[in-house]
Amino acid sequence: MKWLVSLAGAGLVMVTLRDLFHTLWHPTRHGGLSRLVMTALWRLAQRFRTPGRVVGLVGPLAMVTVVSMWAVTVVLGWAIVYWPHMPGAFTFSPGSQAAQQPALLDSVYLSLVTVATLGLGDIAPDEGWLRLVSPLEALIGFALLTATVSWVLEIYPALTRRRVLAVRLALLRDADPMTRQIDCTAGALLLDSLATDVARVRIDFTQYAEAYYFHDGEDHSSLAAMVGYAAVLAQRGQGAGLPEVRLAGALLSGALKDLASILDQRFLHTGGPPTDVFAAYAADHGRDGAQP
Repeated sequence: MKWLVSLAGAGLVMVTLRDLFHTLWHPTRHGGLSRLVMTALWRLAQRFRTPGRVVGLVGPLAMVTVVSMWAVTVVLGWAIVYWPHMPGAFTFSPGSQAAQQPALLDSVYLSLVTVATLGLGDIAPDEGWLRLVSPLEALIGFALLTATVSWVLEIYPALTRRRVLAVRLALLRDADPMTRQIDCTAGALLLDSLATDVARVRIDFTQYAEAYYFHDGEDHSSLAAMVGYAAVLAQRGQGAGLPEVRLAGALLSGALKDLASILDQRFLHTGGPPTDVFAAYAADHGRDGAQP
């Protein structure tokens, strides 16, 4: 029976590590529990129609919640591993009152100080297998800390790329170049660079799905509000006279379709054409009135 309880705790740790791996390191980033938590917080904020500043905190708060969930489940999982063998399989420092505490409390305490790599030493494993297994928890704790820092450092460059594209589109919308104005080599270069930026954002949504749950602020820096105008530019480019401009317009149109496909597949589930997907994207980010 003791071993079954310990195996249950090990299973909880493995589930957490799998979710962490799929969220941070898997090429397609299909985190299970983390995606559920982030989606639930996003829908909750929308349901209660929280103010713009509060909604802007949903993304960071979701990341903090997911990391806290990982830490708590790892601590509880290892505590369950230790629990059936407490206190007999452990030694306690002289004068310590820990042995007089409930076994579950001691197990949680040992798990917490181990995953935090504190190593206080007042409770130490005595049996051989526990002496081998216990240091693994410290390694997992160190890996969790490193993964959290890496996650933060990765997500914000992705958000910057998205906002830069939105600002570019906002500036172009203000200038509103017609087909005759982009029917030149400079127009082809412009459309080609936009297609490249859209492709980068598409990859960001694939590798950093949590970026979707970050609000971008005002319309001029919100891709949800501006992406529709990129489709207008692509259409104008495809109607140009120069072959290179038409090609660049086709590339931009293809990149936008690919982006719409990712947004629809992962977040929106409209099943409609890119125009419907982008409209749903704008509405989901509170940009119902955004005009291309």
